[in-house]
Formats: sequence, C-alpha cells, structure tokens
Amino acid sequence: MKKVVTICCFLLMVGLCTSCLDKVLSNTEVQLVSADEMESILEQEDVQLIDVRTPKEYEEMHIANSQNIDFMSPTFDEDISKLDKSKPVILYCKSGGRSARCAKKLKDAGFEKIYDLEGGISKWKHSDKLNIKVKS
Repeated sequence: MKKVVTICCFLLMVGLCTSCLDKVLSNTEVQLVSADEMESILEQEDVQLIDVRTPKEYEEMHIANSQNIDFMSPTFDEDISKLDKSKPVILYCKSGGRSARCAKKLKDAGFEKIYDLEGGISKWKHSDKLNIKVKS
C-alpha cells in the first residue's frame, strides 16, 4: 500500500511539473513598449519592425526601416507567414488597436518575441526617439 501511495505521489508531481513547464514554454507575452524602449530594442536586437496600417497611412507617415503589412488586407495571414518567427517583432499602428489584434494573431501563430508600440505612431510622432518619415 505504501508503494502505491508513493508511486501515485511521484506521478502526480511529474504531471504537475511537465504541465507547468509546457505553459511556460508556450506562453509568449506581448510586451507594450514606449518609444524609448523601442529605440533601445532596435539598437540591440535584429528586429522585424512592422507597420500594420493601410498602405495609404504608411505612405503619409511611417517609422524608418519599417515594413508595411496591412492588418485589414485579405492577404494578411499569408504576409505574416513570410516573417521569421524566431526573430523579435515590433508592431505599430495609428493608436494601438490594430497592432494589439495583430500581436494576438502573431502569438497564436507561434512568434517567439512580440513588442507593441504603446499608443501607436500617433502618441510618438513628435518624439525625437523615433525616426519618422513624413510625406512632403
């Protein structure tokens, strides 16, 4: 009887440990970042900078070296599948709504490190921290 209880306790512990480990390994968190933090990330890491606004919005104003992938486009899922899931991604839109929804899609698709510019480009367009290109 003592052996049965010991074996059951052991199996329970192994089961709990592996289920917790699975959650830790598969739980990618989306991190909201300020313009200062974004500048630092861009300097330190090989990052994919993605503007999820429409091409028209992107043409009028965007952060230098960003790639435009329209969240509302019918080809959005196909477009994000071309990104490297192992490289960090920084997302931004106008005010943060579309980029938040996009971040969830990237998380569900298995991207490992996702950052979202807090407040979008509207909040930071006058910041000296971001190199913003404006159509003249």
